[in-house]
Amino acid sequence: MMEPLFITETNLSYAWAKIFLALMGTSGGIRHPAIISIERTGDDVDLENQYIRELVDQELKRHSQNCCATIASTIFPASMWNPSLQNDAEVLYKRYDKAWPGISKCPANRNGVYFRRLTAFEPSNSQEQLINQLRFITDTYRRGNHRKSALQASILDPRRDHTHQPQKGFPCLQQVAFTPLDGKGMSVTGFYATQYQFEKAYGNYLGLHALGEFMAKQLGLKLTKVVCIASVLKLGSVTKTGVRTFSNDLRAIIQPGVA
Repeated sequence: MMEPLFITETNLSYAWAKIFLALMGTSGGIRHPAIISIERTGDDVDLENQYIRELVDQELKRHSQNCCATIASTIFPASMWNPSLQNDAEVLYKRYDKAWPGISKCPANRNGVYFRRLTAFEPSNSQEQLINQLRFITDTYRRGNHRKSALQASILDPRRDHTHQPQKGFPCLQQVAFTPLDGKGMSVTGFYATQYQFEKAYGNYLGLHALGEFMAKQLGLKLTKVVCIASVLKLGSVTKTGVRTFSNDLRAIIQPGVA
């Protein structure tokens, strides 16, 4: 029987490492469900441990996987966002639209990209205008509609994603919700049908955090929590033996003195 996993941390890197080690300790490398909450308690608390981040990127490269930043950019293209601009959201949307033809040509993006689904969801009638869900959420909230169900965006599109393929790859992230909290705080929650801890999750956390920062600014709030819910959380494509040295290095950082 698969056991649930619940982890709360203030540091993204430590959260990822603890979850990875927990999966390494299971017989099948699978947990169900898995709920991870990263609490942003203040600007003086580091989001990441740079040494862990470097270890993860090095190990991903060794296994011919994309680095954390590349994975994160599929959820939110942070390099295109200039938060100092007065019309920062519209500038970002235009930049991404302009870059989309090139992004869409990448074989890894053949089924879609998360940020594209968030900002250009295709309606049932192809003649209708593409739906920018993030713009809608911003507009309705600013107009005084704080209904929680209005502050969510869908990734899953049954018309495209309900196929008979045994492996599809996209979209693992199904939905994103933005929740106003007491004291002008906000949480961002990502719901995954299946999440792969080794090759995807660190970048997923980074992408959700960046998306949350962006939307918090649009709503006049402050991002205070990043939540990731995975119906099924898997270790990933690697074998435990193949990442044993890496896991020992992580354990030495977060559990010093424990062999």
